[in-house]
Amino acid sequence: MVFTIEHKDLLIEAQQWMKNTSSPATVVAALLVTMAFAAIFTAPGGNNDGGKPLFLNETVFIIFAISDAIALFSSSTSVLVFLSVLNSGFAEEDFLYALPKRLTIGLISLFISLASIMVAFSATLALMLRDKIQWIAAPVTLLAGVPMTLFLLLQYPLLVEMVRFAYGRGIFYKQNHLLLH
Repeated sequence: MVFTIEHKDLLIEAQQWMKNTSSPATVVAALLVTMAFAAIFTAPGGNNDGGKPLFLNETVFIIFAISDAIALFSSSTSVLVFLSVLNSGFAEEDFLYALPKRLTIGLISLFISLASIMVAFSATLALMLRDKIQWIAAPVTLLAGVPMTLFLLLQYPLLVEMVRFAYGRGIFYKQNHLLLH
C-alpha cells in the first residue's frame, strides 16, 4: 500500500510511456496491413481473362504471395497487440508481466511484417524487371534492407530490455554476484 502511494507518479509516467510507444507503432502496423492487403489484389503483372495472376506459376510470384501473406498476418497481429496495450487498465500488476510481453510481441511482429513487406516488394521488382533491366533489381533489393536495418538498430535497445524484463529473471529473483579475489 505504501509502495503504491509513494510511486503513484511513476505509474502515471509509465502509463504515458506505454501509450506514447504503442500509438505510433499501431499506426505503422495499420499502414502495413493496408499495404499488404492491397498488394495481394493488385498482383504483379496483372491477371489473365480468368482473373488468375499471369505469373502464378513463377517461383518469384510464390515468394511474393507468401511474404505478403506473412506481412498481412504479422502486421494484423501487431495492430491487435498494440491496441490491447492502449486499452489496458494499466494496473500495477500489468507493468510487471503483461504489458512488457505485449510490447515485445508487438515489436517483434511489426519487425516481421516490415521484413516480409520488403521481401514482397523485392520479389515484385525482380518479377517486373527481370526481362528489361536486370541489373537494377539487385541494388534496389539490397536497399530494401535499409528500413529493416534501421528499425532493428533503433528499436533493438527497447526490444532487448522488454525481452529481458518480460522473459528474464525479473527484479524479484535473488541476484548472483561474482566476487573477484
